[in-house]
Amino acid sequence: MMHTLYAELKKHYPLGELTVQREDLCFITVEREHLRALLLHLRDKEGYTHLVLLTAVDWIEDGTFQLTYLLSNRDKGCDFGLRVMIPRDGASMESIHDVWPTAATYQRELFEMFGIDFPDSPCVHDPFVLEGWTEMPPYRRDFDTKKFSEENFTHREGRETNDPAKYMKKQLYPDGA
Repeated sequence: MMHTLYAELKKHYPLGELTVQREDLCFITVEREHLRALLLHLRDKEGYTHLVLLTAVDWIEDGTFQLTYLLSNRDKGCDFGLRVMIPRDGASMESIHDVWPTAATYQRELFEMFGIDFPDSPCVHDPFVLEGWTEMPPYRRDFDTKKFSEENFTHREGRETNDPAKYMKKQLYPDGA
């Protein structure tokens, strides 16, 4: 079923490789300039009427973010994911809140956590979860969690860090066997 839909879509849109995760779940990569048209086609002609999620992955080594739009066709019980790669520097993407109003919430989260801007999205620049946050967005891979914790939280006595392998060996074999 997914291969047939992919072949049909490929006649109209320049698509990347098809990745079939399961019989009812696949992903394709699409260039950003074709995303909106493809989303509208999937919604209006193929029955993918529900935006399940919009998320991001930070591919810091490549200098890109991967945006993944997961759509669901409830009647057929299948999901279709679209992956869009965007530059990490000055990360910005066209909003789809006019296609799916729930996208505005996902876009606010991606702005706050990754620094990906969706310029036309409502309230995208308003504080969402991290009120008063002034640091680098915390889901970026170059955000130093340990440094942030050490600078912002005091050490609490009685807490120690253990190497998990050594700790478990000590718990399992207290006599040192």
